[in-house]
Amino acid sequence: MTSTTDASAHADTLTTRPYRVAQWATGNIGTKSLRGVIEHPSFTLAGVYVHSAEKAGLDAGDLCGVGQTGVIATNSLDDIVALAPDCVLYMAGKLDADEICRLLGAGINVVTTRGEFHHPASMAPELRAAVEEACRRGNTSIHSTGSSPGFITEAIPLVLTSIQRRLDLITIDEYADLSSRNSPELLFDTMGFGQAPGEFSEARLSHARNSFGPSLRLVADGIGLPLDSVEAAGEIALARVDTTIAAGVVEAGTVAAQRISAMGMRNGKEVLRFRATWYCTQDFDQDWDLLPTGWRVTVDGDAPLEVDIKFPIRLEDMAATTPGYTANRAVNAVSFVCAAPAGIRTATDLPQIIAALG
Repeated sequence: MTSTTDASAHADTLTTRPYRVAQWATGNIGTKSLRGVIEHPSFTLAGVYVHSAEKAGLDAGDLCGVGQTGVIATNSLDDIVALAPDCVLYMAGKLDADEICRLLGAGINVVTTRGEFHHPASMAPELRAAVEEACRRGNTSIHSTGSSPGFITEAIPLVLTSIQRRLDLITIDEYADLSSRNSPELLFDTMGFGQAPGEFSEARLSHARNSFGPSLRLVADGIGLPLDSVEAAGEIALARVDTTIAAGVVEAGTVAAQRISAMGMRNGKEVLRFRATWYCTQDFDQDWDLLPTGWRVTVDGDAPLEVDIKFPIRLEDMAATTPGYTANRAVNAVSFVCAAPAGIRTATDLPQIIAALG
């Protein structure tokens, strides 16, 4: 039997053991992650991989706004492998399976904010087989995490179900107020705000299923209620009046808010639901219960719960602050993934992630 003291000592050992960590990619999230590694009390930055020739040769500190580190960025996979870090924080905009397998096969663990590894059983069989073979060959582990999916779709629901004995439904609501987001191309052209009403494309519904379905399946498997399927649906709301936002004007009668849901089904009923609501104004024609940017998790069961998590950040500061929610979770997972048995490791395989802050 493990005592509370023993468990605490084990967690302390995991979070304070020194690890050599390399950062892969330095976009919005990767830059936050890089800074997190540099400032971590027990990590050493071993290397930085960048995609552009312009960033190659720069000091890692210059890439994330801290002082000189002496670690120079490279755009060579061979360079990163030669450095032999304990772990790579892989934050590429697109998954390259050959890169991942090369790292794992070379004995380098991987923590990634890419979503392909949340639920091994629903991965593409060829990808799963290749990655598991690389993990076996290198005696390494890989773990997908982040804020959403990740923290809010896995860590929080698993904790909240720990005081249930009957579960009817978990609803994970995510809210984003985009009125201060000065990104006209993203909001109007890509997301369709300010446009005439229409149906959600199959591509967007498929994205919801593929992005959040694996997390829903993981939680469902973990609590013994495996899903039969994951379905997706989209809804829109129209502006009642012309509204000026940072990105431009949302005219009356055009799309002012959107809600997209991924629904985990079991025996013909929803068991788990992720629902994202994005809005540019609250003056629209649907009766939706809105919150400020953040999350609400509602548990319907024999111990009902409702938990609101709000971001106490000014809307104009969201773009600069929220990448840290994703990056920090990944940085804090490094020591736990390095200590895990070889393979694709999920939130139900690893201990509770604890941050080493001092």
